[in-house]
Amino acid sequence: MRKRERVQAAIKSEPLDRPPVSLWMHYPAVDQDPLKLAQAHVMFQEKFDLDFIKLTPFDLYCVEDWGSQIQFFGTETQSPIIKRYAIQKSADWLNLKVIPPTFGTWGKQLLLTSYVKKLVNPEVPFVQTIYSPLTVARKLAGDQVVRFLREDPKIIHKALEVITETTIQFVKANLAAGADGIFFATGCANHDFMSVAEYEQFGRRYDLQVLEAGKEGWFNTLHIHGRKIMFHELLDYPVHAVNWHDCHEYPPVRRARAMTDLCIIGGLDEEGPISKGKAIDVIDEVSAFLDETNLLGVMVGPGCVTIPNPPEHNITTLRLVVERYAEEANWRYLSLDSSFL
Repeated sequence: MRKRERVQAAIKSEPLDRPPVSLWMHYPAVDQDPLKLAQAHVMFQEKFDLDFIKLTPFDLYCVEDWGSQIQFFGTETQSPIIKRYAIQKSADWLNLKVIPPTFGTWGKQLLLTSYVKKLVNPEVPFVQTIYSPLTVARKLAGDQVVRFLREDPKIIHKALEVITETTIQFVKANLAAGADGIFFATGCANHDFMSVAEYEQFGRRYDLQVLEAGKEGWFNTLHIHGRKIMFHELLDYPVHAVNWHDCHEYPPVRRARAMTDLCIIGGLDEEGPISKGKAIDVIDEVSAFLDETNLLGVMVGPGCVTIPNPPEHNITTLRLVVERYAEEANWRYLSLDSSFL
């Protein structure tokens, strides 16, 4: 099967030759140059023959244009960090204005999409990373965003409206530039961070507006980031796939499959064997994941970004074990089927 066909089959839970495979990481040495970042993504995909690309712009791209001060290191391993949050007091939220998708740092990520579209094999799908409006608010104010929304909900709603409109325009522009979908990440749907009722009011309301804007994408994935996630509460989101830290967060894959028909992307602990372990550990981890599935409606990928430049032999092993596992599974199926002839 071709890569696009394979990914589409996985989304629809249709029979395929093997589950799609991909990895994603940050590229802090080049993530301020859209062309170099695009080249890095495409070179990584081509080198390991991955089935799709999940774009990884630096994860603070969504707040720099609103005044967050960011420290850049420009090394291969150190990602940018916040030096000073844009939001220091409640009135600061009123300073947010809608940012066009071609402006500033947002515009750089749109260029990234355009460059990848030109460089990548047309058979390789790719998606742009989009942060939920409430996640952007958290990046603007830090964990104090919860205090702000509890003390002054009206002003937070006004800010979220601005963030949402900016994000909607950005989503539409990326799809128009050639992205096949969005990787919609929420970092706030965690029981320890806020209540379900609070997420309903300040998260879901705006999430659904962004996802509606992305409905033309055919490969939209929900990434639920963090610990003690609100998994069940978000399963009605209009997406094609779901991704979370399945190797160490509830629910385990078998339980998740009983809860949803969405394609599951997972099987790799981003902080585990693929990043730090040995090849045999990768074999064990991936095999355990595939054992929990029937090879339908799944893709193999990390629960979040891996370390930059994970060991190459681990990535090669990952590709081989998925292929061998699928070959053996298909052989067992054919042997069982022929016994009835």
